[in-house]
Amino acid sequence: MKKTITLSLVLAASLGLAACGEKKADEAATPEATTEATTEGAADGAMDAAAGAADATAAAAGEAADAATGAADKAGEAADKAGEAAKAATEATDAAKAAVDAAKK
Repeated sequence: MKKTITLSLVLAASLGLAACGEKKADEAATPEATTEATTEGAADGAMDAAAGAADATAAAAGEAADAATGAADKAGEAADKAGEAAKAATEATDAAKAAVDAAKK
């Protein structure tokens, strides 16, 4: 969800920058100036979009790493509890064997 919102904001910012570049190009007096302003605005917009995408990717990778760490911690806790349950079952089995042996005598 955060990734989608971040990417939407990056897209909106890129479109806004591209629109500013087009506006500056429209205000220029000569065709050469128009081409230069449009190219510069597009390049700036592309660079900003790439930087935003890199930031969003890094944030998503960080969130994925955090989630994986959390899952690993939960798995470790579950393994510990399973070990405790197995130990308790072994103790109960031993107690039941002892009771059967005592009943036989």
